[in-house]
Amino acid sequence: MQFTVPAQHPMVTVLGSGDSLLRVIEKAFPGADIHVRGNEISAVGDATDVALISRVFDEMMLVLRTGQPMTEDAVERSIAMLKASENGESDGQETPAQVLTQNILSSRGRTIRPKTLNQKRYVDAIDKHTIVFGIGPAGTGKTYLAMAKAVQALQSKQVNRIILTRPAVEAGERLGFLPGTLYEKIDPYLRPLYDALHDMLDPDSIPRLMAAGTIEVAPLAYMRGRTLNDAFIILDEAQNTSPEQMKMFLTRLGFDSKIVITGDVTQVDLPDGTKSGLRQIQDILDGVEDVHFSRLSSHDVVRHKLVGRIVDAYEKYDSQHGTENGTHKGGRGRSGHKGK
Repeated sequence: MQFTVPAQHPMVTVLGSGDSLLRVIEKAFPGADIHVRGNEISAVGDATDVALISRVFDEMMLVLRTGQPMTEDAVERSIAMLKASENGESDGQETPAQVLTQNILSSRGRTIRPKTLNQKRYVDAIDKHTIVFGIGPAGTGKTYLAMAKAVQALQSKQVNRIILTRPAVEAGERLGFLPGTLYEKIDPYLRPLYDALHDMLDPDSIPRLMAAGTIEVAPLAYMRGRTLNDAFIILDEAQNTSPEQMKMFLTRLGFDSKIVITGDVTQVDLPDGTKSGLRQIQDILDGVEDVHFSRLSSHDVVRHKLVGRIVDAYEKYDSQHGTENGTHKGGRGRSGHKGK
């Protein structure tokens, strides 16, 4: 394989500082020899490996042409996507460059984009469907990407307001022991939603938007009895809803609104004997038109690499020992609680 890097792209953008990007590619294809001379890159080895290496550089160039830099993480994810397509594990309809250059929201000097194929399909599903479920482990960007789509919809005037909600369920702690008023007790549960908002909007504008009702952050219980029109509504931590709460929430849907429900069915904090509404709803709404289930996995974790390995380790342990989150299903669950 011979690959010529166009003159307008400095080699450091292709190879990385200290050849860091090149080392990622070499590590992914240990049987191939990759050589660089000037702006010429050559690879010798197994025909399949060499073809994939050529495609990796092609995809990198497509990303670089948009003005977006390549990172070690982006190169690793590009290689994983190409290998999955080659092995038949993915339909390969979207290329790595299409995934990595899809802009969702530009805010405060940076752009929010999907980083994996499943994340791109999740974002695309939000565009196409009225109700979308984002189900997957911690760190897969379920809530963050949904928030970015909500802010985008508000800014483009597709909706008039954003409503962010989550159930106030204790993860081993008791609300009554927290100091302060009812609002101050509930606030820690909603804090992650505020944090994401601060990433996407000018922090000075958030109190004004909340005072005007353009953005509402509230516990799930506050949704009862309402009809939500012209709104982008996100239910976070949905694994901690009961079946009754899930039905109540879904039936709040009004005209010209969109609902995104996110959760991790492996981290249920409900008391013993309480079923998770998120687990049940997957059977109830399966096949219903304009409802989409996006499932993310440990491969879509965009936090520290160790998070994905931790998720995989728990799944392996549970499958070997017949447990759930490392705890016997008949016993107590995570943080002293067990959801069925």
